[in-house]
Amino acid sequence: MRDKISEILLKLNAVMLRTKPPFRWASGILSPIYTDNRILMSYPREREFIVNSLIKLIKKNKIKLDGFAATATAGIPWAAWLSQKLKKPMVYVRSETKDHGKENLVEGKIEENKTYIVVEDLVSTGSSSISTINAVREKEGNVECCISIFTYELEKSKQNFESANVKLITLTDFTSFVKTALKQKYISKEQLTHIMDWKKHPEGWVAV
Repeated sequence: MRDKISEILLKLNAVMLRTKPPFRWASGILSPIYTDNRILMSYPREREFIVNSLIKLIKKNKIKLDGFAATATAGIPWAAWLSQKLKKPMVYVRSETKDHGKENLVEGKIEENKTYIVVEDLVSTGSSSISTINAVREKEGNVECCISIFTYELEKSKQNFESANVKLITLTDFTSFVKTALKQKYISKEQLTHIMDWKKHPEGWVAV
Protein backbone atom coordinates (compact mmCIF):
# COMPACT_ATOMS: atom_id res chain seq x y z
CA MET A 1 0.00 0.00 0.00
CA ARG A 2 2.77 2.48 0.87
CA ASP A 3 4.30 2.19 -2.60
CA LYS A 4 0.95 2.61 -4.36
CA ILE A 5 0.00 5.66 -2.27
CA SER A 6 3.46 7.15 -2.85
CA GLU A 7 3.04 6.64 -6.61
CA ILE A 8 -0.27 8.52 -6.52
CA LEU A 9 1.25 11.40 -4.56
CA LEU A 10 4.13 11.62 -7.02
CA LYS A 11 1.99 11.37 -10.15
CA LEU A 12 -0.39 14.12 -9.05
CA ASN A 13 2.35 16.37 -7.61
CA ALA A 14 0.67 16.22 -4.22
CA VAL A 15 4.12 15.68 -2.72
CA MET A 16 7.11 17.11 -4.58
CA LEU A 17 10.85 16.66 -4.22
CA ARG A 18 13.31 19.33 -5.26
CA THR A 19 16.85 20.05 -4.13
CA LYS A 20 17.89 22.76 -6.63
CA PRO A 21 16.44 25.07 -5.53
CA PRO A 22 14.89 23.64 -2.36
CA PHE A 23 11.51 24.70 -1.02
CA ARG A 24 11.24 27.30 1.73
CA TRP A 25 8.58 26.57 4.33
CA ALA A 26 6.55 29.23 6.16
CA SER A 27 8.79 28.61 9.18
CA GLY A 28 11.75 29.73 7.09
CA ILE A 29 13.57 26.39 6.95
CA LEU A 30 14.75 25.00 3.64
CA SER A 31 13.40 21.63 2.58
CA PRO A 32 13.75 19.22 -0.36
CA ILE A 33 10.08 18.26 -0.01
CA TYR A 34 6.76 20.08 -0.19
CA THR A 35 3.27 18.66 0.28
CA ASP A 36 -0.07 19.90 -1.05
CA ASN A 37 -2.46 17.00 -0.56
CA ARG A 38 -5.45 19.28 -1.14
CA ILE A 39 -4.94 18.72 -4.86
CA LEU A 40 -6.09 15.13 -4.37
CA MET A 41 -9.68 16.36 -3.97
CA SER A 42 -9.76 17.07 -7.70
CA TYR A 43 -9.05 13.48 -8.75
CA PRO A 44 -12.07 11.25 -7.93
CA ARG A 45 -10.47 7.91 -8.83
CA GLU A 46 -7.32 8.43 -6.77
CA ARG A 47 -9.34 10.09 -4.02
CA GLU A 48 -11.57 7.03 -3.78
CA PHE A 49 -8.55 4.74 -3.57
CA ILE A 50 -7.09 6.80 -0.72
CA VAL A 51 -10.37 6.83 1.23
CA ASN A 52 -10.75 3.06 0.83
CA SER A 53 -7.10 2.62 1.87
CA LEU A 54 -7.72 4.65 5.04
CA ILE A 55 -10.70 2.40 5.84
CA LYS A 56 -8.51 -0.68 5.33
CA LEU A 57 -5.93 0.90 7.64
CA ILE A 58 -8.56 1.43 10.33
CA LYS A 59 -9.82 -2.15 10.05
CA LYS A 60 -6.34 -3.71 9.84
CA ASN A 61 -5.24 -1.95 13.03
CA LYS A 62 -8.58 -2.69 14.73
CA ILE A 63 -8.96 0.95 15.70
CA LYS A 64 -11.90 1.66 17.95
CA LEU A 65 -14.07 4.53 16.73
CA ASP A 66 -17.42 6.15 17.30
CA GLY A 67 -16.71 9.11 15.03
CA PHE A 68 -14.13 11.24 13.23
CA ALA A 69 -12.56 14.57 14.23
CA ALA A 70 -10.93 16.51 11.41
CA THR A 71 -8.26 19.15 11.59
CA ALA A 72 -9.26 22.33 9.77
CA THR A 73 -9.03 22.66 6.93
CA ALA A 74 -7.01 19.89 5.33
CA GLY A 75 -8.54 17.00 7.25
CA ILE A 76 -12.15 18.01 6.68
CA PRO A 77 -12.83 16.43 3.25
CA TRP A 78 -11.17 13.14 4.22
CA ALA A 79 -13.10 12.90 7.48
CA ALA A 80 -16.31 13.72 5.60
CA TRP A 81 -15.77 10.93 3.06
CA LEU A 82 -14.80 8.46 5.78
CA SER A 83 -17.73 9.31 8.02
CA GLN A 84 -20.13 8.98 5.09
CA LYS A 85 -18.78 5.58 4.06
CA LEU A 86 -18.68 4.20 7.58
CA LYS A 87 -21.91 5.91 8.69
CA LYS A 88 -20.21 7.62 11.64
CA PRO A 89 -20.54 11.12 13.14
CA MET A 90 -17.99 13.78 12.28
CA VAL A 91 -16.75 17.00 13.82
CA TYR A 92 -13.97 19.36 12.92
CA VAL A 93 -11.76 21.58 15.02
CA ARG A 94 -10.88 25.11 13.96
CA SER A 95 -7.33 26.44 14.19
CA GLU A 96 -8.71 29.09 16.56
CA THR A 97 -12.02 29.99 18.16
CA LYS A 98 -14.46 31.97 16.02
CA ASP A 99 -14.58 35.65 16.92
CA HIS A 100 -18.32 35.93 16.33
CA GLY A 101 -21.58 34.03 16.79
CA LYS A 102 -21.24 31.12 19.20
CA GLU A 103 -17.44 31.48 19.14
CA ASN A 104 -17.02 27.77 18.46
CA LEU A 105 -13.68 26.01 18.36
CA VAL A 106 -15.29 22.64 17.62
CA GLU A 107 -17.92 22.41 14.89
CA GLY A 108 -20.35 19.53 15.32
CA LYS A 109 -21.29 17.65 18.47
CA ILE A 110 -18.79 15.63 20.49
CA GLU A 111 -20.43 13.03 22.68
CA GLU A 112 -18.91 12.36 26.09
CA ASN A 113 -16.87 9.14 26.42
CA LYS A 114 -17.14 8.41 22.68
CA THR A 115 -13.92 7.64 20.81
CA TYR A 116 -12.91 9.79 17.84
CA ILE A 117 -10.21 9.20 15.25
CA VAL A 118 -8.39 12.42 14.35
CA VAL A 119 -8.02 12.81 10.57
CA GLU A 120 -5.13 14.68 8.91
CA ASP A 121 -3.84 14.75 5.35
CA LEU A 122 -0.24 15.52 6.39
CA VAL A 123 1.71 15.32 9.64
CA SER A 124 4.82 17.48 9.96
CA THR A 125 5.44 18.38 13.61
CA GLY A 126 1.99 17.12 14.63
CA SER A 127 0.99 20.42 16.23
CA SER A 128 -2.37 20.75 14.43
CA SER A 129 -3.20 17.13 15.27
CA ILE A 130 -2.40 17.69 18.93
CA SER A 131 -4.57 20.82 19.00
CA THR A 132 -7.47 18.79 17.60
CA ILE A 133 -6.85 15.97 20.09
CA ASN A 134 -6.85 18.42 23.00
CA ALA A 135 -10.04 20.11 21.79
CA VAL A 136 -11.87 16.76 21.58
CA ARG A 137 -10.65 15.74 25.01
CA GLU A 138 -11.73 19.07 26.51
CA LYS A 139 -15.25 18.19 25.36
CA GLU A 140 -14.94 14.83 27.17
CA GLY A 141 -14.39 12.84 23.99
CA ASN A 142 -11.69 10.16 23.73
CA VAL A 143 -8.85 10.07 21.19
CA GLU A 144 -6.55 7.08 20.87
CA CYS A 145 -5.47 7.33 17.24
CA CYS A 146 -4.71 9.81 14.47
CA ILE A 147 -4.73 8.74 10.81
CA SER A 148 -3.09 10.60 7.95
CA ILE A 149 -2.19 10.14 4.31
CA PHE A 150 1.43 11.16 4.80
CA THR A 151 4.00 11.99 7.48
CA TYR A 152 7.45 13.55 7.29
CA GLU A 153 8.51 11.25 10.16
CA LEU A 154 10.07 14.13 12.07
CA GLU A 155 11.30 13.44 15.59
CA LYS A 156 9.22 16.35 16.88
CA SER A 157 5.98 14.71 15.71
CA LYS A 158 6.99 11.40 17.29
CA GLN A 159 7.53 13.17 20.61
CA ASN A 160 4.24 15.07 20.35
CA PHE A 161 2.13 11.97 19.74
CA GLU A 162 3.91 10.00 22.45
CA SER A 163 3.29 12.83 24.93
CA ALA A 164 -0.40 12.88 23.95
CA ASN A 165 -0.58 9.08 24.24
CA VAL A 166 -2.02 8.86 20.73
CA LYS A 167 -1.00 6.41 18.02
CA LEU A 168 -0.22 7.87 14.58
CA ILE A 169 -1.00 5.61 11.62
CA THR A 170 -0.35 6.74 8.04
CA LEU A 171 -0.81 5.39 4.53
CA THR A 172 2.76 6.24 3.63
CA ASP A 173 5.71 8.17 5.01
CA PHE A 174 8.79 10.17 4.08
CA THR A 175 11.15 7.17 3.84
CA SER A 176 8.77 5.07 1.73
CA PHE A 177 7.95 8.02 -0.50
CA VAL A 178 11.58 8.90 -1.22
CA LYS A 179 12.43 5.27 -2.00
CA THR A 180 9.49 5.10 -4.40
CA ALA A 181 10.66 8.34 -6.02
CA LEU A 182 14.09 6.79 -6.58
CA LYS A 183 12.56 3.62 -8.02
CA GLN A 184 10.38 5.68 -10.38
CA LYS A 185 13.42 7.80 -11.33
CA TYR A 186 12.04 11.06 -10.01
CA ILE A 187 15.34 11.52 -8.16
CA SER A 188 18.90 10.20 -8.43
CA LYS A 189 20.84 8.15 -5.89
CA GLU A 190 22.91 11.22 -5.07
CA GLN A 191 19.77 13.21 -4.34
CA LEU A 192 18.41 10.36 -2.22
CA THR A 193 21.29 10.63 0.25
CA HIS A 194 20.95 14.40 0.53
CA ILE A 195 17.17 14.26 0.90
CA MET A 196 17.35 11.62 3.63
CA ASP A 197 19.78 13.84 5.53
CA TRP A 198 17.01 16.43 5.77
CA LYS A 199 14.80 14.13 7.83
CA LYS A 200 17.56 13.72 10.41
CA HIS A 201 18.27 17.44 10.79
CA PRO A 202 15.55 19.48 9.07
CA GLU A 203 16.41 22.81 10.70
CA GLY A 204 20.13 22.49 9.99
CA TRP A 205 19.83 21.03 6.51
CA VAL A 206 21.84 22.83 3.85
CA ALA A 207 20.90 22.79 0.18
CA VAL A 208 23.72 21.84 -2.22
